[in-house]
Amino acid sequence: MEYTLWQWIGDEAVLQQFTAELSTSILLLIIVVCIVLLSKGADWMIDGVVSLAERTGLPKIVIGATVVSLGTTLPEAFVSVMAAYMGNPGLALGNGVGSIIADTGLIFGLTCVLATVPVNRFILNRTGWVQVGSATLLVVIAVGALLTTDGEPMLERWVGFLFLVLLVAYLQTTYRWAKQSGDVIPVDDTEVEELMGLGKSWLLVVGGLLLVVAGARVLVPAASEIAIRFGVPDDVIAATMVAFGTSLPELMTAIAAVRKGHPEITVGNIVGADVLNCLFVIGAAAATSPLAIPSNFYYFHFPAMLVILYSFRVFISMNTAGVFHRWQGIWLLTVYGVYVLLQYALNIGSAHPV
Repeated sequence: MEYTLWQWIGDEAVLQQFTAELSTSILLLIIVVCIVLLSKGADWMIDGVVSLAERTGLPKIVIGATVVSLGTTLPEAFVSVMAAYMGNPGLALGNGVGSIIADTGLIFGLTCVLATVPVNRFILNRTGWVQVGSATLLVVIAVGALLTTDGEPMLERWVGFLFLVLLVAYLQTTYRWAKQSGDVIPVDDTEVEELMGLGKSWLLVVGGLLLVVAGARVLVPAASEIAIRFGVPDDVIAATMVAFGTSLPELMTAIAAVRKGHPEITVGNIVGADVLNCLFVIGAAAATSPLAIPSNFYYFHFPAMLVILYSFRVFISMNTAGVFHRWQGIWLLTVYGVYVLLQYALNIGSAHPV
């Protein structure tokens, strides 16, 4: 059976069927190649981001919260919109909420444990409220839909358009905050000559993002198929591997940023990705087709998301010394671990349907 390019990119079932027909040795080879692509792409992207920050004078945390986070969440937004267009809109809500939980609980928690992560209080105090506020708005609208609808609660299309308008406002406001923060670094003409060319900087960022996205897109179904062949239950795959996979670009970016000595890019990427997962991924999908809200989101996934995000918000306010502490990373990892274990132990449906 022949598939269109859009089906290969946006339809999870197509990739799952393709990997199911491959031998285990080929799948293992694909996984190794994808990991190499992810690692190299993340390295290129971080080098490009650092060069852009030096050339423009903008803080690296701001570029992480805008350019990098937009790039790492773009594939999820595309997949979610395609799923909604093809008649499977429920995938979008799971992608958005599940990625917020994994990004903040798993990836940022791990970053805090492994490295000293600086706190830009001027910018984080503001973008952190946008991060929490957008997720809270999502939950409030969802609860309102539950209380005012006799049938299955839905995120209607007007919610999607509202979120997209808020997304544009967020990107514009973040840039304005960066200019007001006092952290904009002036770069004179002689320094510019010594820096990587602007075109090459963007080429590294875009090329790195493409490698990361392509690697993650193929790695997840390949690894899931390997897990199935080894007898791992579907709900465990959904609660761990699929959730982990959708946040793989953010994870590889975080690892590369820490390894190269720029952990502030990780902070910006996580905060920006959380905002974009809510306003962009869920917003674009809801604008395409109304999204049904399963009952398990009300009593499990939404509360878990809010606990992790409000913990992060409290940590920003607490960290007057200018850094996140290791115990805060351990707390986020613990909450994420409990969240994953409860899904399996209590047989609660994953935010990421397989």
